[in-house]
Amino acid sequence: MVAELTIAALETRTWRWQDHRITYTVQGHGQPLVLIHGFGASLGHWRKNIPVLAEAGYQVYALDLLGFGASDQPVLDYSLDLWQALLYDFWAEFIQTPAIYVGNSIGGLLTLMMLANHPETAQAGAVLNCAGGLNHRPEEMYPPLSWVMEAFTWLVSSDTVGPVVFNQVRRKGRIRSSLKQVYRNRAAITDELVEMIYAPACQPNAQKVFASIVTAPPGPKPSDLLPAIAQPLLVLWGENDPWTPIQGAKLYRQRADDPTQAVTFHSIPNTGHCPHDERPDVVNPLLIDWLGTLDSAIR
Repeated sequence: MVAELTIAALETRTWRWQDHRITYTVQGHGQPLVLIHGFGASLGHWRKNIPVLAEAGYQVYALDLLGFGASDQPVLDYSLDLWQALLYDFWAEFIQTPAIYVGNSIGGLLTLMMLANHPETAQAGAVLNCAGGLNHRPEEMYPPLSWVMEAFTWLVSSDTVGPVVFNQVRRKGRIRSSLKQVYRNRAAITDELVEMIYAPACQPNAQKVFASIVTAPPGPKPSDLLPAIAQPLLVLWGENDPWTPIQGAKLYRQRADDPTQAVTFHSIPNTGHCPHDERPDVVNPLLIDWLGTLDSAIR
């Protein structure tokens, strides 16, 4: 019997990393999977996937990245490199055998980084609506939009104006409105989901952490990471995502069409930025079927 699909049903643990508390969960036995959440989310975003994947015969790990969820929120310079180091040390502490990384949004980009930069830790990877960077790259935006983004990052970083702006951003009504922009499946926008995003935003350092993250370097491009990845890669993409539009999935489609590349691509209709939470009835079977092909290859 699969556990109730709620955040409260996930038993969490604490690990000390560089003098910071990291919250994580582990469930099941078998080949290790590491689930990596996206911006503003936490391990609870995988509540509809963890028990199903564990029931399918995998040992499923999920963690709150430093600065998110119930993990500590120290004031420091956040970056994808920082979280990559966290993931590597987490793997070295708890797993120590090639794992399968599964990431949404910036978690997808971190998945690509682990496969490319630490191949000894990764048997394979799956990305869901993978981000193109931690933040927008100014050179890739038209001037009016780049000016707006530059003004916003200045405002949220300001010691005087920043807290006022952040107080507006973190309001439950604003969070729900933002989710309605990126979730095509409105039934998935629950009070529990809103609370999952809202509660960490009420911690003392939340505004400064938010400012650090939204002003951080964008990090590596997927197009630069993909040539270094030899492991099997599953790419799932919600077709109605305004944040990472499906047009940006072209480089993955091209690799999936190349028989020399171990890339599998599926687009998911009527779905936005978070397919695993919006359409778990679609995503979970796709993940399990693909994982089964990896198991067959090993045997």
